[in-house]
Amino acid sequence: MAATATYTVLTITAYVVAHLPPFGPGPVEPVGLVLVVVGGLGALAVCSSKVRARHRARRVRAAADTTRQTVLRPLPPVWAGLEQAAVHTAADETARIGGDFYDIQPSPHGTRPVLGDVQGKGLDAVACAAALVGSFREAAAHERDLVDVAVRMDQRPRRHQEYVHALGGDENERFATAVLVQFPPVTATDRHATTAELVDCGHLTPLAVTPDRIRPLAGESALPLGMFELTGARPVGRSLSPAADETLLLYSDGVAEARDDNGEFHPLREDLAAALREDPGLAEPRRLVAHVRSAAARHAGGRLADDTTVLAVRRASTR
Repeated sequence: MAATATYTVLTITAYVVAHLPPFGPGPVEPVGLVLVVVGGLGALAVCSSKVRARHRARRVRAAADTTRQTVLRPLPPVWAGLEQAAVHTAADETARIGGDFYDIQPSPHGTRPVLGDVQGKGLDAVACAAALVGSFREAAAHERDLVDVAVRMDQRPRRHQEYVHALGGDENERFATAVLVQFPPVTATDRHATTAELVDCGHLTPLAVTPDRIRPLAGESALPLGMFELTGARPVGRSLSPAADETLLLYSDGVAEARDDNGEFHPLREDLAAALREDPGLAEPRRLVAHVRSAAARHAGGRLADDTTVLAVRRASTR
């Protein structure tokens, strides 16, 4: 802005000086001077508009980043006894966040990761995801049973819909798939606890990954969150026995449903198995999530059409 203003002043000054003796015959032509002044002021107006637009874009980006960090709060690499890493890419780059959510909540009953995907897109899905994350953090911190955490979360979409309707908004019935995991506390007498619990609410099958194998954690799946009342059935938790070097990989459908130009889905397990054969160190959480996300984007030609979220967790070393 300052440079444009300086250039405008210098242009007008140069025009006037060039028409006065001894550089010109004089006098200054009024029409020409008006054109130079108008051109300079126009340049200033355009520059000012661009500066204001840039500042607005920065404020919007800052607000989006703050919203993202509230819903998808930053977590340390080692958190509550778990080594973890996560990546999230929103389909809407401007919003910076979509309907996917994840978190890890410590509690007296163990450390509890979650990853979920709210049905739909746009800001309404973001609002529902924020409501579900808040519900998870509160329930996971206090409820003894992991299934009860899922039940509490199941109630949240309906309460969120009632709230939006009370404000005069138009919120349709919404559901979310999710997978919840619980790693029990490591005690002084059991410093190498290998048990875990998983509750699957209609989500994609998690994978257990080691340097030399990939194991799908398939089992009974409940209805998505927000739909339990359709059958009245509670979800069922199932016990896991992850090995010490096994990383649990949770991911959203943005990974599994990434398509190439021929409409073929991303072969997650096959791609990951091949990558691990070449580099067994990819089983480490930070490298694992980076590879899964980049492989899905590469398969889709760099155009991920859906929110893409990957979370990898494993017991932190007790040595």
